[in-house]
Amino acid sequence: MKVVAIANQKGGVGKTTTAINLSAALALRGQRVLLLDLDPQANCTSGLGIEAPEGCSMYPVLIGETTVAHQILPSGRANLSFVPSEMDLAGVEIELARSDDHLTRLRGILQALKPNDLFDYCVLDTPPSLGVLMTSALAAADEILIPLQCEWFGLEGLAKIVHIIDQIRASNANVDIRLEGIVMTMYDGRTLLSRQVVEEVTQFFPAQIYRTIIPRTIRIGESPSHGKTIFEHDPSGIGSHAYRALAEEFLARHAPERGLAPA
Repeated sequence: MKVVAIANQKGGVGKTTTAINLSAALALRGQRVLLLDLDPQANCTSGLGIEAPEGCSMYPVLIGETTVAHQILPSGRANLSFVPSEMDLAGVEIELARSDDHLTRLRGILQALKPNDLFDYCVLDTPPSLGVLMTSALAAADEILIPLQCEWFGLEGLAKIVHIIDQIRASNANVDIRLEGIVMTMYDGRTLLSRQVVEEVTQFFPAQIYRTIIPRTIRIGESPSHGKTIFEHDPSGIGSHAYRALAEEFLARHAPERGLAPA
């Protein structure tokens, strides 16, 4: 099981949208995916149209009251399982901050799932902050995928999260963490700004930036309000096409480690 954190400390960049739709696209491709909502705002949970029972978040897992396996729920989609979030998860920031293993506790919890071989990928939707939940997610992940909106402020946010990744590695909390990729989101090809931002990121991160670019569309923006993935809300639209292409590119990048020939 590969643990992939979808992370950006800046809000409004398409992070949760990417976590939902990349996970759904991978599931449609036959990959067994576990999606964890680690944001106390629970946007990922509501975006999937899930009304979770009280106490089903990662909060009791992180404070040692239960196991992550006990919290996993069906998402209603084939190959896609889910651990929801709730406001109580915000309290774990205080609980974990008091412990000596606050950076590595989530890593240990997810490592325990790997021998069961129940999932191919565990996708972490992280909060838009630099708090304990975010840093714990980075310490737990095998790799980081950064959604980056096509705006100049996005470039500043990118520099900050790359710095945080370096700090996590230097702290020995997760020396093997790697920046797997950068996904450009909210792209508007009619504007010079969008094109310039993509060019800037390509110049500095040529190996990490995905060729697939997620466009700015109304359908992508409104699908969470209906509790649906983009494939359910607008199956033939450009947003669905983009996220399918992203999943294909993601799987092609991981083909060698899965024992497959690269696409």
